[in-house]
Amino acid sequence: MEPLPHHYTATAFADLEGDVALDSKGLPRLISSPPAEFGGPGGQWSPESLLVAAVADCFVLTFRAIAAVSKLSWISLNCEVTGTLDKVDRVMQFTGFIVRVRLLTPPEINSEQAQRLLTRAEQNCLITNSLKAKCQLEAVVESAPA
Repeated sequence: MEPLPHHYTATAFADLEGDVALDSKGLPRLISSPPAEFGGPGGQWSPESLLVAAVADCFVLTFRAIAAVSKLSWISLNCEVTGTLDKVDRVMQFTGFIVRVRLLTPPEINSEQAQRLLTRAEQNCLITNSLKAKCQLEAVVESAPA
């Protein structure tokens, strides 16, 4: 890892109407629009879906790093995140995230150790640690058939 602090830059470009183009050096362009809940067309990434995806992505990458350091063998990890957007004191904000994960491990893996590492991933996710909304982990560890 490079020394901290790290800096990330993104640019959003839009005309009076239509989609928003999101760019960051060296990355493919993303197109965004308001979600259907805000009168947008839906069917495209929105700031809301990008934030929820960032929580899921960060959890998976954090778990992958922690599992590698801990030498935990695993097969697959599915992470589904639900973010709740609501009004608090007349201000719209995300009020919580539920992170539902399903970890599949080889049969010989200790499920308690795997559960501990999932909890550590939730505690160390830099995205959720940067948000004021609470994050709740619901984790299931399954052993693959022998």
